[in-house]
Amino acid sequence: MSSQLTSFHFGTPGAGKKVYIQAALHADEVPPMLVAQFLRKELAALDAAGKIRGEIILVPAANPIGLAQAIHGAPFGRFDLSTGTNFNRAYKHVAEDLKLSLAGLLGPDQDANVALIRAHARDSVATWEPKTDADTLKKILLGMAIDADIVLDLHCDNEAVLHIYAGTPLADAVAPLAALMQAHSVLLALEAGGEPFDEACSRLWWDLAAHFGPAFPIPPACLSTTVELRGERDVNYELAGGDARALLRFLAHAGVLDVPLAALPAALCAPTPLEGVEPIAAPHAGVLVFLKQLGEKVKAGDAIADLVEPSSGRTTTLRCSVDGVFFARTAHRHLLRGMAVGKVAGAVAYRAGKLLSQ
Repeated sequence: MSSQLTSFHFGTPGAGKKVYIQAALHADEVPPMLVAQFLRKELAALDAAGKIRGEIILVPAANPIGLAQAIHGAPFGRFDLSTGTNFNRAYKHVAEDLKLSLAGLLGPDQDANVALIRAHARDSVATWEPKTDADTLKKILLGMAIDADIVLDLHCDNEAVLHIYAGTPLADAVAPLAALMQAHSVLLALEAGGEPFDEACSRLWWDLAAHFGPAFPIPPACLSTTVELRGERDVNYELAGGDARALLRFLAHAGVLDVPLAALPAALCAPTPLEGVEPIAAPHAGVLVFLKQLGEKVKAGDAIADLVEPSSGRTTTLRCSVDGVFFARTAHRHLLRGMAVGKVAGAVAYRAGKLLSQ
């Protein structure tokens, strides 16, 4: 079965910053697709009025393969059914090619280095030889985004408050976005593991800076971030319209939109390391009863949920072991042993390795 991917292009390439926005790379995460409808309408009006300084690409449904998948009538868009691969993993990390292709070409001019790296990054993506339909989709998406100044990858969690993932060197650049979106958690890492889309666009910059050294200045020139728009069932016009307005205000603050600027709201949180997130899992099967609400600040030892074994009535109280924010949880209310219960964003790094859920 063939798939069709649609992208909308606004503004003028080369006239300013390049922005890439995509929705629902995990195709069963619906809220971003509704936000994209608001963005499309507003961006078209701004473009017609000549208010876009640069180029904006919007992909309102980034995963036509996943949108066509279902299991027993339930949408299934997180993993490719033909390979089992997560649609937001295994993107090409072009820095490995660029460490070779850029040797002897970089100089002391930061802007010239940025332009050269972007050209070589485009070439690297072009040489990617996909072996599956899912990899073909990944190549197309990455090809549109790899040379962007700003990349906004819009997702949602199972049940969650709004939260954001970004690279550690992007902490200052992502702060206005976090404030405008009223994020409850901003999770930072140099490398989250698994090669997700946002890192494929951003991590190459600090990897190359470390490789080539200070004699060849290379800034973190792509603000690439994953924005988790709450939970899967948070689909309504009020939330979607508000999220779209916040994203457009961020683009205005970034100098991409020629519109009046309003003061930034106070941020709800300070950034914390992704290595500080505590995943809580079910120690046995049972009925899940939450004792804390999403967005609550918790202390180590606080009871997060009860797990009730339905036959015996045995109840296990699940507690967090870190101080932090209870920012995400499962939508299921009966779990098997080992299933995810929820996540607390702590301020102290203690984990390593692959930091994202599968």
